[in-house]
Amino acid sequence: MDKSDISSLTVRDLDLFIEDRQILKNINLVIPNNKITCIVGPSGCGKSTLLKTLNRLIDDTDGVRYSGEILIGGKNILAASGPDLIELRRHIGLVPQRPCPLPMSIYENVAYGCRIHGLCKNKKQMNEVVENYLTEVGLWEEVKDRLNSPAGKLSIGQQQRLCLARSLAVRPEFILADEATSALDPVSSKIIEDLFVKLKEKYTIIMVTHTLRQALRIADHAAFIYFGEIVESGDAVKVFKNPEKDLTRKYLAGVFS
Repeated sequence: MDKSDISSLTVRDLDLFIEDRQILKNINLVIPNNKITCIVGPSGCGKSTLLKTLNRLIDDTDGVRYSGEILIGGKNILAASGPDLIELRRHIGLVPQRPCPLPMSIYENVAYGCRIHGLCKNKKQMNEVVENYLTEVGLWEEVKDRLNSPAGKLSIGQQQRLCLARSLAVRPEFILADEATSALDPVSSKIIEDLFVKLKEKYTIIMVTHTLRQALRIADHAAFIYFGEIVESGDAVKVFKNPEKDLTRKYLAGVFS
């Protein structure tokens, strides 16, 4: 599937169980293109589970089963398997809660996905990809003289930006960010936030955050989830400033967290 064929992400009637416990309940959600969608809600409400289901990482969980649809460019990722699933997942990059650079050099971290998916024809093209995506996340000038150094020697903030560069290098359409700044210092967090705001010109970003202040700063679209159900979703200003649901108002007021 060419990237130009990927135009939207829609969740329809999604239910998810882990063994006999239902985690997600009748999730219906439309993710707007080239916006930052922040998924908010109290701890343990299903935010990260929803995010992991969007690219089928949840499949690694024992006892998981689900029904419904997650449509990417009109194709249901929940029904995909084999090469179709690999190709669909390539369009969904992931930035985890804690940086997880591969145990290899800075260069090879960015190149890894391109090698797996056969996206570069030669060394020159690979060099250009590595430079391009390290530049896009603001790392190139910081690391260009030590590309062969172990990625684990970078600061934690630099490691998170490297993970973002690695995700971008396989040419995704969507970026999933699972509390991507929660393990970072305030300066590094601000850098990542600013990157997301810049990157939404090219990508659709879906971000789980436990920090309402962060969502208020950067969200264009918001979804409030509570005990596995979407309570309210829509334009971020409307959801945060003029919510329709009483439960949303209580959450925003700090009645529970």
